[in-house]
Formats: sequence, C-alpha cells, structure tokens
Amino acid sequence: MTSVITDLAPGAATGVGSMPHTDPREAAAVVAGELPDLPHLAELPGRGPGADMVGRAAALLVDLHVDVQPSGWRLVDRPGRDERRARAYLSHDLDELEAACTGIVGPVKVQVAGPWTTAAGLRLPRGEPVLSDAGAVRDLVASLTEGLRAHVADVRRRLPGAETVVQLDEPSLPAVLAGGIRSTSGARRFEPVPTATAQSVLRAVVDALGAPVVVHCCADRPPVALLHGAGAAGLSLDLTAVGDRCDDELGAALEDGVTLLAGVVPAVAVPGREMSDPAVTVEPVRRLWRRLGLPSEGLRGVVVTPTCGMAGADPAHVLAALRLARAAAGRLADDPEA
Repeated sequence: MTSVITDLAPGAATGVGSMPHTDPREAAAVVAGELPDLPHLAELPGRGPGADMVGRAAALLVDLHVDVQPSGWRLVDRPGRDERRARAYLSHDLDELEAACTGIVGPVKVQVAGPWTTAAGLRLPRGEPVLSDAGAVRDLVASLTEGLRAHVADVRRRLPGAETVVQLDEPSLPAVLAGGIRSTSGARRFEPVPTATAQSVLRAVVDALGAPVVVHCCADRPPVALLHGAGAAGLSLDLTAVGDRCDDELGAALEDGVTLLAGVVPAVAVPGREMSDPAVTVEPVRRLWRRLGLPSEGLRGVVVTPTCGMAGADPAHVLAALRLARAAAGRLADDPEA
C-alpha cells in the first residue's frame, strides 16, 4: 500500500458520488451539511452528457478530445461543444464544493471513472471501445493520469486545509477481467485483460497521484486482491452484495491498513421496505469483522456509505440515507464492542 487516508475521524460517513440533484450549489450544501467528516464532490448526471461518469473522466483528459455520439462518448481530433460543457460542469461543481467547504480541515473526496471503466466506456473514432486497442489504452491512461494530477492540485489549491482523496470508480473492471465487454455491434466480446496487466495499470495511476486513492467497485465479487495489490488506500464496496465471497482477500487488505468504505445504506428507496435503524444497518460490517477475527477497535475506522451512487434516488431519500450513514458510522465508533 502506497498511502493511507490520514486525519479520518472515527465514525466518518460519505457518499459514493452521484446524486439526483441538478443544482450543484444545493448538492454541495447537502454534502457539506450531512457528511462533515468526509465530504465529496457530488456528481450530478441528471444534467445530461458531460455530467455523467464517463463525461466527467473525459473532462480531465489532457491532449485528447471527445464528443458525444448516439453510442456514447468518442475520441475525436479537436475540442468541441460537448467537451467544453463537460469541463464547465466540473469547474462549476468545484466552485460550489469550495464555497461549501471553505476552511475545512480533513479529508475531501473526489471521484472519477478509473482507467479500465473509462477504456470500456469511451470509444475510438471508428466507434469501438478504447479497450479494443492496446495502444489507445496506453494513451488514454497516460492522459487520464496527467489530468487527475492536475485535478488533485486544483482541489488542494481551492481547499488548502484538506487532504484530497481520489476515488477511482471501476464498475466495469470485473467485466474487463472476464472478457465481458462487447463490440459496438454486440457481435463479439473482447479478450479478457490479464489480472497482472489490470493491476499494473491501476498501480501506475495510484502511484502517480501523490494522494490516497480509494477504488469503488459495487460488483458482488469485486477483485479485492487486485485492488489491494494496486496500492489502494481504501476499498469502497457494497457489503450487502458481497456477503462472505471476498473474506480472505478483504482480511488481507484490512490487516494491511486499507480503509473499508462499507456500502450498507440503500442507495435508492425500496418500495414497501423502510431503511433500518443504525444498529441494524451496520450489522453486515460487524459480521465481517467477526468472520475475520479482527480486533473490534478497527470498526472505528470504517467509513459508512450508501451501497452505490444515488443518481436514481429522490432528494428526500438522499437526505435520509446520508443521515442514516452518519448515524450508523457513529454506532461503530461509539460502541465497537457491541
């Protein structure tokens, strides 16, 4: 592990990234008010192309240009309206985060699609995913890494008292490893990326950023060992989906000091099912600790989150979920022996 998240208060809670709002000032106010120990830069995909996950990554690319086609984001020769809009959204979101978190001391999290999810979601000029061309993947990773370095520097300039934490979102990584990414026509699948290659690319990005890196993957069998080997300072997982499938890998990572961002609060409302109270909400975390035989004191360092992004929720559920996450994290911090 190359870095750790420092100054993280016991009982911290945070969001995964996306929210249903379209007003970045409102979203930043909710984040700053409800998640004071680990606020995050809200992603608001409801505004349309440029505010989506791949569009946010595209806004950070250096010396590569993009536009939007019916098939999604595509690399092009020169900058255009879609790229300018994506960069404007990011700048505006950062302005509002800066205003809401002025004077903050402690960690602040920003999210962007990781290299493999970006390579799977962004398309070459001819229409196939960047993942289909090894040379294009190398160029994309270098461009994204350089853009992320500048992004971290910008956040540090805006919030000089904060520790910038970078979250790489890798929902597509399991499919990349399994050969599950299809051509644009859907007629064929691309070859699986070897685990060693995927880990090496992620490790290079992590090492280059000079900031703690959390990797988020909400799959039911996330590649925990790969992410740990890539130097992730934190793992953001949907514990309600993972169950006991990754116990050995998670045990090794947690014993090595990796921070767990435990997704246990429903990201969207489930009809006919109310959210649990804080004690019940964190029971999956306690069960994990008991299965692994870890010291209960370590529960104080667990960060509680929703199970995934919240773009599909309504604002009322977002408020209730973030408040529950904070209360649940407080239960782990105040009573780790329970």
